Amino acid sequence: MTLTLYNTLTRRQEPFETVEPGKVKMYYCGVTVYDYCHLGHARACIVWDVIRRYLQFIGYEVRYIQNFTDIDDKILNRACVEHSSMEAVADRFIKAYFEDMARLGIKEADEYPRATHTINGILRLIHELENKGFAYPADGDVYYPVRQFAEYGKLSGRKLEDMQAGKSERVNVDDQEYQKKKDPFDFVLWKAAKPGEPAWESPWGAGRPGWHIECSAMVRDRLGDTIDIHAGGTDLIFPHHENEIAQSEVVTGKPLARYWLHNGMVTVDGEKMSKSLGNFITIRELLDRGVDPMAVRLFVLTAQYRTPIDFSDEAIAAATNGWHTIKEGLLFGYQYGRLLGWELGTGSLVPETVEHFQETVNNDFNFPGGLTVLFELAKELRRERNILVHEGKTETSPDELKRQWQTLVTLAGVLGLEAEIEAETDKSSGLSDAEIEAKIQQRQQARIAKNFAESDRIRDELQAEGITLIDSRDGTRWHRN
Repeated sequence: MTLTLYNTLTRRQEPFETVEPGKVKMYYCGVTVYDYCHLGHARACIVWDVIRRYLQFIGYEVRYIQNFTDIDDKILNRACVEHSSMEAVADRFIKAYFEDMARLGIKEADEYPRATHTINGILRLIHELENKGFAYPADGDVYYPVRQFAEYGKLSGRKLEDMQAGKSERVNVDDQEYQKKKDPFDFVLWKAAKPGEPAWESPWGAGRPGWHIECSAMVRDRLGDTIDIHAGGTDLIFPHHENEIAQSEVVTGKPLARYWLHNGMVTVDGEKMSKSLGNFITIRELLDRGVDPMAVRLFVLTAQYRTPIDFSDEAIAAATNGWHTIKEGLLFGYQYGRLLGWELGTGSLVPETVEHFQETVNNDFNFPGGLTVLFELAKELRRERNILVHEGKTETSPDELKRQWQTLVTLAGVLGLEAEIEAETDKSSGLSDAEIEAKIQQRQQARIAKNFAESDRIRDELQAEGITLIDSRDGTRWHRN
């Protein structure tokens, strides 16, 4: 079972082969911390979280780095409006980021480099570019001469001559930055300081780094010259990732990444969800409405990670219903395992099911197909639960049911889908055994009198107290959940 990935760089699906056998170096272009994260950010973070989990599941040692862009005009603008500082704004929204991701069950990266903590690496990289003739200063700014990099456009598939058509109509020739460039396509590596802005000293004068050079420096500092996976949204392919390649590969003479993976956007009525369009919902707004974080994960995983996914109340409702089905299966062992004579924490998985799951997901991280395997397991456990509750026994042997349940728990964990066991199962009744038996007797009298509404009411009342009734030809048995 070979894992194959769609590589944006080659535009084809390829077998996954790492630089160092058994190890994966993975970098995700993270968020610019000037506001709360929205559902588009949630999708990206969930996708790369699950890809990392899956790689670990199939035996890879993964080093996962995610950056924070904490130098940006948007951050500075917010700081100005709030009469604050860039650092204070960034710190506040980095804290909010971790709060939101924790609620979604996102595992923390191995390291979160920040642009402001990588200034030395950025300056070193610009200096090396300058020495190779791939950087030129202009009145305190430093620019990258795009036309000198013969492979520019290899990631995005764009050609400079095609982009040139009509560009003059979109450029303000009176713009000061435009006038500094030798060519309109050149991009900034270092920006000269403006009055009142944070700045760092450099050989070209006080200033701050351009956006693209930040990631090139952070990848190199934390993971080396060539990494296995460089990840991000499709909106970053051009110009951000294209420019990263141009910067890094000129200096090292090596590929920046073997595989470039990009997640699709979250859309609303077909338009990309973004703050600039005002059609976004933040993660905390959605969760504070009462939407289960696991339903959000399920919503994201129902679409192939490279394709757009449209957000709507109906889509979230469908994901919530789907999560209820999987959650019932995940809780099965905790609710009925003791009744079936299980010892929790021990046992084996169903190898055929695990193999089917892995074969499915190995096809370019086909998580929707993997979810189908989970739903099949969960629905089978629900069927057996209903038989157990109404007939006092199961159709499938307890040992086989345990293997099915543990397989579901394991594979759901690979997708980051976990039920809150204590919240669902620690509803122990305060009723004594005698009180429970008395209520069962009341229910039996109601059934004899054909008062089925009262019978159901008593069953539901006991269920709410954490007591499950099992009717059979031999009478009614009960157990505490």
